[in-house]
Amino acid sequence: MSKILNEVETLVKPIVEELNLELIDLEFVKEGRDWFLRIYVDTPQGGIDIEQCALVSERVSGVLDEQDPIEQNYFLEVSSPGAERPLKKESDYEKAVGKYIHVKTYAAVKELNEKEFEGTLLSNTPEELEIEVRVKTRKIKVKLTKEKIAFARLAINF
Repeated sequence: MSKILNEVETLVKPIVEELNLELIDLEFVKEGRDWFLRIYVDTPQGGIDIEQCALVSERVSGVLDEQDPIEQNYFLEVSSPGAERPLKKESDYEKAVGKYIHVKTYAAVKELNEKEFEGTLLSNTPEELEIEVRVKTRKIKVKLTKEKIAFARLAINF
């Protein structure tokens, strides 16, 4: 699976960059009997429209048809990563400093006794994150090593 995604990324990234967009994520997943190749793109400042997604889809579709890196039939979807976009790359974490995020860890965090929580990302280094989390009436600063993070994304703070 990762071989397919690596090949697709090699083909897609130059197209996305040529359009002054950012490749956020790729997924190749089976849902029921169907396979889906999902490409998530955004503008560097955030906020992409349907015309931009359609243009990416049109250009990527042509290259994928020509290069044919995927054997099985699939549906191509190009879309925005949404308001709760995943944080995967170091640059994603850097852009998220000061923003409200959702984090899921592999094991419960000692200070919170939870595996999932939300808070403001205070700082980011290549090794760890510092997040301010509200617990009842007080705020707690939690440091997490990145190797303990199963998944992180932006979150909407109500």
